[in-house]
Amino acid sequence: MSEAVAGDISSIQKAAVLLMSLGESDAAQILKHMGPKEVQRIGQAMAQLANVQRHQVEKVLDEFLILVGDQTGLGLGADGYIRNMLKEALGEEKAGSLIDRILLGGNTTGLDTLKWMEPRAVADVIRYEHPQIQAIVISYLDPDQAADILSNFDERVRLDIVLRVAALETVQPAALQELNNILERQFSGNNSTKSTTIGGVRTAANIMNFIDSSVEAELMESIRDVDEDLAGSIQDLMFVFDNLLDVDDRGIQAILREVESETLILALKGADPDMQEKVYKNMSSRAADMLKDDLEAKGPVRVSEVEVAQKEILAIARRLADNGEIVLGGGGEQMV
Repeated sequence: MSEAVAGDISSIQKAAVLLMSLGESDAAQILKHMGPKEVQRIGQAMAQLANVQRHQVEKVLDEFLILVGDQTGLGLGADGYIRNMLKEALGEEKAGSLIDRILLGGNTTGLDTLKWMEPRAVADVIRYEHPQIQAIVISYLDPDQAADILSNFDERVRLDIVLRVAALETVQPAALQELNNILERQFSGNNSTKSTTIGGVRTAANIMNFIDSSVEAELMESIRDVDEDLAGSIQDLMFVFDNLLDVDDRGIQAILREVESETLILALKGADPDMQEKVYKNMSSRAADMLKDDLEAKGPVRVSEVEVAQKEILAIARRLADNGEIVLGGGGEQMV
């Protein structure tokens, strides 16, 4: 079993150990309730398990029992409660858009199925559809998957889609109906007259964060040629590896617990000294010394490998931020 830099197994490895301990049938029932990204990450961690020591398994099970013991029924069936509460408090009309933002995707089963598909397969599904439909689909999916899908289109189509994503604010029922037809009527839709909030400049920036660096620079230049102000807005909202300097120490420590040793070494190989020091000071002195030794022994690496590693860490940072576990500073997150 690979160990995290801090000397302990990561959360994803703990989940893998727990599921492997439960047996195939029970583990399968749990995985049914997870999203595609969670299933993929846990599946990879399970495949990498080797030489798990008994005390590690016992520690994982003990932590799980303590966590379960602290849980309550609060949160179960929360969607219905939230809808009814907001409608009663604000009225049907005022609550509508707020509910859309909080519970976006609750009825979009057709779109959700795309999250389980390979990027190339999704690109094939939407390749010959209207560009606005392509933009809606791209906006709905996770930024890293959306970026991979865009890589399957040529430069002209990529530019058109990103510009449309940035311009999106709401989706009208007619557009959702068209999307419903594309997805073979799997999308349940909403026959009301309310619009759904989706897309926007921040969505475009999040997608750009995951696009390959060489393509990203070319695409950004094309956007700048079309709309210089829009390009500036997207650039301001993009969160890059150096922006991790603005994350507080607690946030950095949370990120490090999720990062594999080899990924961290590659990412820091191309990082500024300030970023390296930020990482060192949030580790034990022993772990920091080991990391420094590993960096020196690593030797030259390809820039593309560094970029992939840094994007992987950024994806972890965004996931933790989305879950409310850390706060991203700098251009990636506005503070209020």
